[in-house]
Amino acid sequence: MNKRIVALDVGDRRIGIAVSDALGITAQPVETYTRVGYGPDVRRIAEIAKQYDTKCILCGLPRNMDGSEGFQTEKVRQLAEKIEEAGLEVSFYDERMTTVLAESALLEGNVSRANRKKKVDMVAAVMILQSYLDAQAAEKSKAEDEEEDEDDGVLEMEDEDGNVIQFLLSAEIEYEGRAYVLLTSTQDCGEIEQDESFIMLKTEDEAGEPCYQSLDDEALIEAVYAAYLAEN
Repeated sequence: MNKRIVALDVGDRRIGIAVSDALGITAQPVETYTRVGYGPDVRRIAEIAKQYDTKCILCGLPRNMDGSEGFQTEKVRQLAEKIEEAGLEVSFYDERMTTVLAESALLEGNVSRANRKKKVDMVAAVMILQSYLDAQAAEKSKAEDEEEDEDDGVLEMEDEDGNVIQFLLSAEIEYEGRAYVLLTSTQDCGEIEQDESFIMLKTEDEAGEPCYQSLDDEALIEAVYAAYLAEN
């Protein structure tokens, strides 16, 4: 089950607050909180976290443009320590240029100067959180693609001597109601040469996992291969 994330754009006077949806896809504005002191500030953040049934807090980290941390960054970390002492879990996300972008967005929306001052921190918090969510989604998608590319079409089999040989699954072939595969070896091993092709019967074990059986019937092998050529 996905957890919501409460994001903070921490300033000296105000804290912009946003929250993610339950699926962790979009960021939504919550409020611009006027700071009072560490105690009341942390209590308000804890109240909002409780409201959204989460302990996950994301603090925008205002690094310098060269990536280094300055005085304002230390202030954010000090507040983060107090938040953690209240039992919440804090992570950080680089917020460089976020406030400037938020200000620009409000200007484009013809928001008055007075209202911009009230909303800019909240909009910045939304931008911080949305950037974080998008980055997390992209990282997850990349990892899944890499795992799929790594596993897709690659099979490992052990020969009679215990050697593990990798094969590429070149094709799946349907012949007379049964499933066969065309495998191509990726390496030399014993009597098997690299790029050597094999036709095997595809079945399932007791757990429903695919398994492959070698064929001794040359006529069947030729018939299955002919069916493969006919399809391609």
